[in-house]
Amino acid sequence: MSSIAHRRFYGSASRVLSLLLAAPLALVLLIHPAAMLDGQGGYSHPQLMLVMLGISVGFVHGVGFLPHHWLWRLLFHPLIGWPLMGLGYLILWQAQL
Repeated sequence: MSSIAHRRFYGSASRVLSLLLAAPLALVLLIHPAAMLDGQGGYSHPQLMLVMLGISVGFVHGVGFLPHHWLWRLLFHPLIGWPLMGLGYLILWQAQL
């Protein structure tokens, strides 16, 4: 990875963004999980698993941890986590309508 791309995705601004995206979603899932219910009053478990993976990526990236193995580095890359956390915010927004 070039140093420019490394600074872009692993700099302090992107890490803060990851933490700011992950923390509210984690709090909603811990404190008020019923806020994520769909229109019929149920959960989509596959979607919530992806959202929880995104939250995990957000925290791992946000604290600055960089895995050594290429597979874990790929899985915990912010380009994987940010869209998954966006999915969580979309689910939360649709549940409020």
